[in-house]
Amino acid sequence: MIGKPDHGAAMQIDLLDTFLDLCETRSFNRTAERLDVTQSTVSARIAALEAALGTRLFARSRAGTDLTMEGRRFESHARSLRHEWNEARRRIRLPDRAAQLIRLGIQNDLAAQHIGEWVADFRRALPETAFYIEPDYSNQMCADLLTGVQDFAVMFSPKPHPDLHFETVGEVPYVMVSSEAETLEQVSPDSFVFAHFSPAFERMHREVTPQLAGSAISVGQSATVASLLTAMGGAGYVLEKTATGLVASGHFRRVSDAPVLRQPVYAALHLRHRISPLHRRLTRIVRRRLAAAGPEPLDSPPRAA
Repeated sequence: MIGKPDHGAAMQIDLLDTFLDLCETRSFNRTAERLDVTQSTVSARIAALEAALGTRLFARSRAGTDLTMEGRRFESHARSLRHEWNEARRRIRLPDRAAQLIRLGIQNDLAAQHIGEWVADFRRALPETAFYIEPDYSNQMCADLLTGVQDFAVMFSPKPHPDLHFETVGEVPYVMVSSEAETLEQVSPDSFVFAHFSPAFERMHREVTPQLAGSAISVGQSATVASLLTAMGGAGYVLEKTATGLVASGHFRRVSDAPVLRQPVYAALHLRHRISPLHRRLTRIVRRRLAAAGPEPLDSPPRAA
């Protein structure tokens, strides 16, 4: 354990968390803001860690804060130590009658459409496993996988990192619906809700509908787009299943020549779990479920390039 024994385990993890955050921000002020502590606390934690290791981890100058050679060498060890600590805490705090606990992160839009069928499959495949499930956005899930807060995640936007592993498991289609327009030419930017479900989706959206990119309303969840359209009317991209429900209500129609936008879906996990049988099983279930959703109907609008 790093540091003085009487600091306690929590204090040691605080030192690692502070060090790793400072590796990202390279700013004592910014790290203090992000960790909700004072700058003097950040300085004290780094000083304690440096004293325990017997070397300087950061060099401070007028140009800013930078890692020393020793600091760069220690960074990967710090990430491993923090991950192992969080994983150990989870493994010894199992719910009653559970052999293991898996913490899952699922992209918000995917959770809204698929969480029931996916978790039912997870439970059938792993009956002695307890699951903690948290819908979230990709950036936060990547951070949680790195720190060990989550074990497995299904997301839209992988954030490349040496300690993370990503696999493409499928895609989900989004289609444009409108309460008033039948074709793209008739869609008004004034009543359009622009969707930015992921950076990749936003790029596709702007490429195929540049005339609508200046919309006054922009949101990041299909359910929110649907809610806004239901309340105010207009047009926007929503998940295909959501579009089917809106059209069935009689108040909306699919915009006939608007391309289907397909969002890639990724399974994400810590690199150390890449060949884990359990994580491979979860990945296969998600891939199979997304494939079972099937292709779009033959009479649907053309797919975006």
